Amino acid sequence: MEWLSLVSYFFGGAFLTNALPHLVSGVMGKPFQSPFAKPPGQGLSSSTVNVFWGFLNIVAGYILVCRVGDFDLRTTGDVIPFGLGILLIGLLSARLFGRFHGGNAPEHS
Repeated sequence: MEWLSLVSYFFGGAFLTNALPHLVSGVMGKPFQSPFAKPPGQGLSSSTVNVFWGFLNIVAGYILVCRVGDFDLRTTGDVIPFGLGILLIGLLSARLFGRFHGGNAPEHS
């Protein structure tokens, strides 16, 4: 069952990272893209919807990291899939949300 725990840690990291933009936008009172907007992931949802969506992502991340297997931050084998989940969803979010918020502009040297 070791591999199942590692997959769980990967997705736990992804859910916890996905919670950040939704929770921050919601707490700031700003609308942000969510799966509940029209069209999903592109339209804006209210700040209240984003707080709820961010909270649900935290709950899912907690369950996947803390309630599956025996996650230990001092064990590299546990932290690597968790960190990869954070990195992958972070890069994906930067690309997807950058289209709407100017984050994909070419850098000037």
